[in-house]
Amino acid sequence: MIYSFRNSGFRDPETGVYNQTYFMEVFNREWHRHIREHQSLALLYLCPHIHETVKQPHLLEFFMKEVQKAILRTTDLVARMDNDHFALGLFNINEDGTQIVLERIEKKIETFNLEYGKQHTSHVDFELAACVCLPERDLNIELLFQDVEKLSHELELEQSKHTALRLLQ
Repeated sequence: MIYSFRNSGFRDPETGVYNQTYFMEVFNREWHRHIREHQSLALLYLCPHIHETVKQPHLLEFFMKEVQKAILRTTDLVARMDNDHFALGLFNINEDGTQIVLERIEKKIETFNLEYGKQHTSHVDFELAACVCLPERDLNIELLFQDVEKLSHELELEQSKHTALRLLQ
């Protein structure tokens, strides 16, 4: 990725996706819009595991570009939250739509791992947790973030599956 000062305020320089600050501002604004318009939204946490022995420059950037291809709507948002977590905000979407997006992301990662595996001996493991909710005035936005983080942690501990969807009530 070519570094641009124009994007430096809201982009992660390593991956090119939005940074946490920008994501939180937009997600909060969308949360309040969804309250007014009685629309549901989804928050996804993606945790790719790239072993530190893999010496492939830009691997995380290439990986996230593939994930972004699975998200077809330009209104949806992808951001790097920290070194190990990415957040995806899907707006005006229900549980069925979120499930479809999860499946598309899984297929893109599967394809990425097949292509990457042809040239290298490793692959990228991951957890992908999603929570769908209908924002309401008495529902705290932090609960959604806590719930999806908890679900992501449960997936990491379980290790028998790498994707889960939950409805926050």
